[in-house]
Amino acid sequence: MNEPFDKEPDPELGPFIDTPPRWFERALAVEPESRFVKVEGTDVHYLHWGDPSKPGLLLVHGNGAHARWWSFIAPFLAREYSVAAIDISGMGDSGWRDSYSLEVFAEEQMAVCEHAGFFRNDEPPIIVGHSFGGFVTIVTGSLYGDRLSGTVIVDSPVNPPGRPSGPPDHVVRQHRIYPTIEAALDRFRLAPPQPCANRYILDYIGRHSLKQVPNPDGGTGWTWKFDPAIWQRFDIGDMSARLAATRCRIAIMRGEFSGLVPPEIGDYMFTLLGRAAPVVEIPLAHHHIMLDQPLAFVAALRTLLVDWEHSKPSRRGELIARVPFAI
Repeated sequence: MNEPFDKEPDPELGPFIDTPPRWFERALAVEPESRFVKVEGTDVHYLHWGDPSKPGLLLVHGNGAHARWWSFIAPFLAREYSVAAIDISGMGDSGWRDSYSLEVFAEEQMAVCEHAGFFRNDEPPIIVGHSFGGFVTIVTGSLYGDRLSGTVIVDSPVNPPGRPSGPPDHVVRQHRIYPTIEAALDRFRLAPPQPCANRYILDYIGRHSLKQVPNPDGGTGWTWKFDPAIWQRFDIGDMSARLAATRCRIAIMRGEFSGLVPPEIGDYMFTLLGRAAPVVEIPLAHHHIMLDQPLAFVAALRTLLVDWEHSKPSRRGELIARVPFAI
């Protein structure tokens, strides 16, 4: 999850921006409510913005990340939705488990939707998942899609047979404890590595990726929040079959320069969904779309959700939502 901030700007993305723009400061000024719900014996943390009587929208972060990745996105969506952003267990401010699975993560998503009151509304909730959070959301759509209005999968690669896929192959090491938060931020990096011109966003999410802990040498230090053992004995399963078994509306978003979801992977996912679900490309974005092009991402997501609100799936789309494909 960490690589030092880029030394040279990317010519495609323009110069570095270190000073937060006014829109970013306005978004962060809308402070969410912090909540917990217990799932399978573990406290799962989430943030909530907006009027709980509005339709529910759950935002799901990627590997090693946390709910605050959405803090500058959620306020734009809270105008029309009751918005929650989850900390998947083992990450952010949620508790750690002895072992993890996609099915438990999916159960956490549904528990947060329940706890936030999303199922008390006439309209079922929508879940938006980025990267690894998109994999979890695919599983949720395959298991619980009949309780959802839809899912949006953001730059989460479902690869064809023969292309490597699966969880990160990491050697489990205990996190290093840094003497200062600045020393820890010097080691913050994105995974997979990519350029990001919006360094004010990197600084924000980096600071919220850290927690203060006792230092064995005395005093306190700073270390990463996520559980370093989360990927031990972790099986991602047959993601192609899970995607094809989605039981609700679904859309795919990908970054123009994404190394994980290039056009051919987007087309493969489009084919798995019967070539009836939208695949939306966000211009000038790498894998971490909301960091590269946050306002373009907000505009694309809001447009998609408005269309879903005022249209009905085609008959072909309804069949896709109900009949799993044979892979």
